Amino acid sequence: MKNILSNIWAKRALALISALYAAGVCRLAYLSVFYDIHIKSRPSLCLTLVAVSLVALLCMISSRKQVLTKLSSFVILIAMLPVALLYFGEWCLIIPIVVTGIIIFLLSGAGEGTKTAMGTVILLMYLFGAIGFFMFKAFFVASAKETLMDSGTSPSGKYRYEVVNTEDSSNGSTAVYVEPNYADVRYPFTRFSLKNIKRVVFQDRPMTDKVEVVWETQTRQEITKRLEHLSDNIEVELTEEELKALGYTYDSKLMLDLTDMPTEDKFAIGKTAHDVDPIPLDELTTSQLDYFGISKTPNGRYYLVNPDQELIDDLDNYEDGPVYFDLMDSKQRKKFYISKDRSVLLNSLTDAQLDSLGIADEGDVMKFNGKTVFRYYVAELDDYFDVDSRKLSFDLIK
Repeated sequence: MKNILSNIWAKRALALISALYAAGVCRLAYLSVFYDIHIKSRPSLCLTLVAVSLVALLCMISSRKQVLTKLSSFVILIAMLPVALLYFGEWCLIIPIVVTGIIIFLLSGAGEGTKTAMGTVILLMYLFGAIGFFMFKAFFVASAKETLMDSGTSPSGKYRYEVVNTEDSSNGSTAVYVEPNYADVRYPFTRFSLKNIKRVVFQDRPMTDKVEVVWETQTRQEITKRLEHLSDNIEVELTEEELKALGYTYDSKLMLDLTDMPTEDKFAIGKTAHDVDPIPLDELTTSQLDYFGISKTPNGRYYLVNPDQELIDDLDNYEDGPVYFDLMDSKQRKKFYISKDRSVLLNSLTDAQLDSLGIADEGDVMKFNGKTVFRYYVAELDDYFDVDSRKLSFDLIK
């Protein structure tokens, strides 16, 4: 056995196992930032982590002079910082990995000077990270007493819901949350759910103890009829790709935004000082477009007549010719009071178009205390649940 472990290729194989363990810890760090953890069985998780960490530790000790193992000894403790802070209190998860990281850090084959320097840096990271994290939570994260009144999943299993009563100084509130049931990361003893993915579909004050949740399965046509019966002006937000699939061009959805427009400019196009509703560029006359220095090509593309050089220099994809609005970002368009509208009236969409947008033939509809609060149809059209987006923000800290 000793001869096998002294073999250089055996040590490299053990170092590779060490690197895989460190990669697993990095994966856990990523999950801690964007996901909440739900532990199904703490004893099972703890025993599993202890066993895996012990095996990894033996591999790292046996290959401690390998470059991969030296790097892993530094990576483990650094990667565990967000885990220790964001999953604070989940000691069965944190302690086995942190202890493993400390031991291999002290026993690794890195030079004493390197370990001293890295140890100081890591210690300061933990110290200042913990101080900043807990101060932020103390001052900026509001605390309120919440009571889970009901929870469950929809008939299709695609969504899950929670009814939560929150006690505060204003007689409290009752809120209904819906989130996707298909975006979790699942392991044998744990489940990770995306942070900030819950959608408030109903909220009312004061809070009520009456909780009656009913799920139904309705067809797309049934929901369309009911929504059109409620209002003829229901709008849905679509992506640029969806608008294109429906036959809209980029320029056909450009709007003249009156919100921040000076009063004299509104008067110049026949509007009053109180008008704030955006106007489609397609509805403006040639003289009105000329007033804002905008012109239109025969194929319907809008461009600036006399763009300044500073704007041209800031455009990423500009090569030569007219400065079209589809070359600008939203901030650049705003300087000319131009905005992009991605909404369409629901009653303008045919059932075939809804089908082409990926709206299922039937799905889940939720009623809370007799009132419809969630329709799968609207959730899919308005993209309620962006499960692929990962954005760093303070909202990830709870």
